[in-house]
Amino acid sequence: MEKRALIVVDVQYDFCPAGALAVRGGDEVVSLINALTPRFPIVVATQDWHPPGHASFASSHPGTKPLEVIELDGIRQVLWPDHCVAGTPGAEIHAGLDLRPVRAIVRKGTDPRVDSYSAFRDNHREHPTGLAGLLRELAVAHVVIVGLATDYCAAASARDAVEMGFAAEIWLPATRAVGAPPGHLERTLAELRSLGVVLRDDLP
Repeated sequence: MEKRALIVVDVQYDFCPAGALAVRGGDEVVSLINALTPRFPIVVATQDWHPPGHASFASSHPGTKPLEVIELDGIRQVLWPDHCVAGTPGAEIHAGLDLRPVRAIVRKGTDPRVDSYSAFRDNHREHPTGLAGLLRELAVAHVVIVGLATDYCAAASARDAVEMGFAAEIWLPATRAVGAPPGHLERTLAELRSLGVVLRDDLP
């Protein structure tokens, strides 16, 4: 049987209720993920870790509002509220998440000019985080992705995992979505299915 790894994406306070970029029900995934981690020999977590004034923040582009879309250095960029600024309480991983099984925490979004949804590389697809190499060293062939948010960072992680040669699944009950702009979640899930990502609607 292929060795599997669980990738826990961005379960941070700014993505939970009352956070700067709150995802509805974001904190509900914590207990579900804690119940899943004992089933995996390898667990990795990611952490959005932006410098102040990050280019993905609407506040860095006067006259814009969060969730507007611009072109930034040649790629489409959704503008976000300031969130997960390195060293702030909102960037911290939710205290309820049991980190004892976590082998490594991958910080992403550290380049002030380039956003980084995926656990594997930045949005320009130029700078890897090192996660793929770690998983290969550990003989992982199959990744299961949970966390926040379904339609952005979880989806990008699954997309890159497939492109880098891993089998990939998203276990949807242990994720929550931004759901913006309208229709984005549905389009994203359809794209992932077309790429061969397994979207699981139940938890084993």
